[in-house]
Amino acid sequence: MPVTTIADREIHVDDDGFLTEFEEWDEDLARTLATNIGIPDLTDDHWKVITFLRSDFQQQGETATLRRVSTIGGIPTKSLFQLFPKKPARKMSYVAGLQKPKGCI
Repeated sequence: MPVTTIADREIHVDDDGFLTEFEEWDEDLARTLATNIGIPDLTDDHWKVITFLRSDFQQQGETATLRRVSTIGGIPTKSLFQLFPKKPARKMSYVAGLQKPKGCI
């Protein structure tokens, strides 16, 4: 696994830059990752998505799709596109420190 330095920390990532080690993530890293992709401030609504994704990952063993976040997490798809513009599934997974969802290009 490749290792990169983000916020003065060595982080294990895959070839697409997604974190591969669940334990290496924390809220400070999330803020840095969000800033790196053009989301300067994480609001309570962002954190609701991130918290759902990480919790769901621990239960399901894989990153939730956009549909699952909307259906099970109760967050409307339109809101996800507003919070994580252009490719919300990739962006929300990236900030949450998870792999991109299966089927996500």
